[in-house]
Formats: sequence, structure tokens, C-alpha cells
Amino acid sequence: MLREFSYLAPLEKKDFLFMLKKHAGKARILAGGTDLMCDLRSGLEKPGWLIDVKHIKDFQRISFSESEGLSIGATVTCIEMMKNPTIAKKYPLIGYAAGHIGSPQLRNRATIGGNLCTASPCADMGCSTLALGASVELISADGTRVIPMKEFFTGVKETLLKENEAVQRIIIPPDAIGAKWGMEKLKRIKGHDMAVVSVAMVKTRKCLRVGIGSCAPTPVVLPDLPAGATAKTVVAEALKVVKPIDDVRASREFRLFMVGEFIEKLLATLD
Repeated sequence: MLREFSYLAPLEKKDFLFMLKKHAGKARILAGGTDLMCDLRSGLEKPGWLIDVKHIKDFQRISFSESEGLSIGATVTCIEMMKNPTIAKKYPLIGYAAGHIGSPQLRNRATIGGNLCTASPCADMGCSTLALGASVELISADGTRVIPMKEFFTGVKETLLKENEAVQRIIIPPDAIGAKWGMEKLKRIKGHDMAVVSVAMVKTRKCLRVGIGSCAPTPVVLPDLPAGATAKTVVAEALKVVKPIDDVRASREFRLFMVGEFIEKLLATLD
């Protein structure tokens, strides 16, 4: 059963930041709500205030420039990323990853900001944005700061976000424009399901980046590797950073095996 809370729905960013500062530590942000509503019903979350940011235009934008790259507002939904022509042309991995989150109904609600802030180890937007070398811009009443995505996740469902901060946008650099890419996601069933193991790979002219999900307390990314790195080298680097566990979905050994399989498969398609 839901506990009682106050609902706030600011239309302007300045009003939202005022509310977030005033209720810091006692408020939760509602974007898509696909994870938050479940936590509210189960009692895992018991906020005094719920701040709905879906109607703030600054958080809804997708923009692109040759100098900065791609900017995706925090409340942009999966379906919007899947249908955006700029993403499809220049950063297709983002649209592909968004298309593997949940069901069609969920993708019409789920947002990139919400998926990343939930900070699940199996977050599909996590391993894909890591492979693209993305950064996240955080905003508060005190100003903004930009953090590399590889530093944003700190633990299972934990991030560097402070109580008075929110994600404003995700920034994907121009070096990933038109890069070769691939993503593999192992699920227990066909259709919508969480990843048992996921690997996203981006190969630019200068380097190879590999993001891995469901194999550590957070989504992880390997150090940038030479574009011509062999599968043996990439797998060896992956084994240094992944720390899979045994759970009801898969064993540690199976996850390690599938990481190697996916890396070899993806490298073969990128050559």
C-alpha cells in the first residue's frame, strides 16, 4: 500500500531546483516512474514529497552539435530515442539499447535519466552509454557539474548524485559519431526481461570501448583499448573488472563464459 506523500509538478527548471533544495533528502524525483512506482508500492521508498519533472522542457530535449556531440535530456523516453533521426544516423547504439528496455508499454514511459539513476547493475542504458564514452550533467540550485559516466555509478543502485541534485542531460562525445558498434544481451526469456549478461562495444578510429552489465555491482567499462585489440586481449581486460555473482538468474561461471562469448562475437562483427 502507498504511504501518503505530497505531489509537486513544477513547469520551470528554477522552480524544480528550489523544491529539490527545500526538500533535499525527503523527496524523490518522478520521471518515467517505471521503477519508482514499484518501490513506492512495496514500501522500499517512503518519500515525503514526489517531484514530477516530466513537464520541464529543458529536460525533454535531444540536440546535437559537431563540437559537443549528442545531448539527451533526462526525461527523454526510450521510444523517443528509438525514433530520433539524429540518434539513428549518428549514435544508433543508443536507440538499439533503448529498444531492449522492457516492453513497448514501458518504453513509452521509461526515461534515460531514470534508467541511469536507478543504477541497476543490469541497466541497458548503463553499458551502452559507457561504451560510447558518455558523461552526465548534474544540476542543483548551487550550479552544474559534469561527470564521466564511468565515475557516476558507485554501487548497487547508488550514484554520485547528492540529495539536492538531479540529472539534467547525458552527453555523448563526437568521437563516437558513426563508430562501429554492437550490443549483445542475454535474457532468460524472449521479449522483455532484465539482462543476465550484456556487452556493448564501440570501435572508433582511435580506440575500442567495451561496456558490460550484470557482471559487477555496477555497469562497468574497460579502459580504452587499441582499435585493433584482439579478442584475447579484450577478454583478459574484461576479467580484470567484472565481478559476477551467483544468483537465481545465472551462476558466476556462466556469466564469465558469456562475457567472453559476447566479446568474441561482437569483435568479429566489428572487423
